[in-house]
Amino acid sequence: MYDLAIVWDWIAFSVRWLHVVTAMAWIGASFYFIALDLGLRKAANLPAGCHGEEWQVHGGGFYHIQKYLVAPENMPEHLIWHKWQSYITWLSGAALLMIVYWVGGELYLLDPTRADLALWQGIVISGGSLAVGWLLYDALCRSKLGDSPTPLMLLLFVILVVMAWGYNQIFTGRAALLHLGAFTATIMTANVFFIIMPNQRIVVKDLKQGRTPDAKYGKIAKLRSTHNNYLTLPVIFLMLSNHYPLSFGTEYAWIIASLIFLTGVTIRHYFNTLHATGAGPHWTWGVTVLLMLVIAWLSTVPGHETWEEAETRPLTSYEQRFAAAQGFAEVYDTVVGNCSMCHAREPVWENMQWAPKGVYLETEADVARQASQIYLQAGVSHAMPPPNAIRMEPEARAAIVAWVRDARAD
Repeated sequence: MYDLAIVWDWIAFSVRWLHVVTAMAWIGASFYFIALDLGLRKAANLPAGCHGEEWQVHGGGFYHIQKYLVAPENMPEHLIWHKWQSYITWLSGAALLMIVYWVGGELYLLDPTRADLALWQGIVISGGSLAVGWLLYDALCRSKLGDSPTPLMLLLFVILVVMAWGYNQIFTGRAALLHLGAFTATIMTANVFFIIMPNQRIVVKDLKQGRTPDAKYGKIAKLRSTHNNYLTLPVIFLMLSNHYPLSFGTEYAWIIASLIFLTGVTIRHYFNTLHATGAGPHWTWGVTVLLMLVIAWLSTVPGHETWEEAETRPLTSYEQRFAAAQGFAEVYDTVVGNCSMCHAREPVWENMQWAPKGVYLETEADVARQASQIYLQAGVSHAMPPPNAIRMEPEARAAIVAWVRDARAD
């Protein structure tokens, strides 16, 4: 039985759901505290060591918030730590990356037209690059550049551009952008786990033992928190990019990803300035729009192999297994007849410029490569093709199920 594919898909869905929920909590907290920090105001009769205060209204009540730049004189009895949103977001994201891009690596991770790699090699590059990225970034922050925030951010941007280009030389388009997002998210969570939280623990320990905390720990944590704030929006874009072929399915996808980081900077700069001064620099919106126009223009340049190239490319071992399974010829004719008008390198469906999600179903290799998704989308479910576009007969769906189960039984 190949119903294990259904179970696996629901596992992936559940992990994705957890990832999205915790990411919303983490991002919301990050945006809130940055806005709160920038909106603090000096006032008379503030407690000793208090940097500023702010009044807010929400849910029918008023909140009076005060911030201590280093720490209060005495340890509060009730202290809330904001950390698990970050940790669970990263852990669930890492689990999802393994489920989709490691277990399903032959389909989603590797692109044989870009690099001839074994699956295990792709997995090593996938996981290893995330760790290397954090080590490099952390070393830069601990260097003398740590005292020069702007040059440090510029160098970080150069590193991200290089990684975008490198991932694009190895992985599929969607995997390349997703990994760039994971690369950045790993830096953000590692900032919380290795820097921000340990520094806060040092301050708490000093308070408990009656010592005056050193202000340097708060300064270091603040720098890393600011980096996280500016990286958040690009990470969200990269994590959602797999739904939009125009972002990952073109020759210049790595440039598109790089420019998205700049839009994240301009947008956050506007809101951060707005929270701090009450008026944001409107030029940032003009720059953001210009960057998006450049991105839209770059997205019109296709980066996939042509139909002729796809026809002549040898089948991989993964594709051969499904192409050799009983019933493949019948299923291939069904898929081409029902799906290829949209899922083509040059779609013929009216007003459609790109294949949905960058999935092609024209050649035998295409159909064999997408066997699992065809099984889930058009075999055991009726998600595809859209009922208002074309009606696939029950017998055709049954043939798809039988074909995939036969291939898996071997």
